[in-house]
Amino acid sequence: MRKNSQTPAKPKRARELEGKIRQAVREALLDHQRAGNPVAVWQDGKVVIVPPSKIPGLLEPEESSKSEE
Repeated sequence: MRKNSQTPAKPKRARELEGKIRQAVREALLDHQRAGNPVAVWQDGKVVIVPPSKIPGLLEPEESSKSEE
């Protein structure tokens, strides 16, 4: 039996993939907003339709401000 109840650190590849998935979701949400389309999310045990004006509230802040120059 484990004495330490902490979750082990994620392997580097898993962290990289998770970051790419988060970026893809972010881009998809922004695409919906630009197109004026709502998105459906799961909230408090039910499906909720989020209007385009509220989509920015769903976005997680970016972890780092990377400039691609």
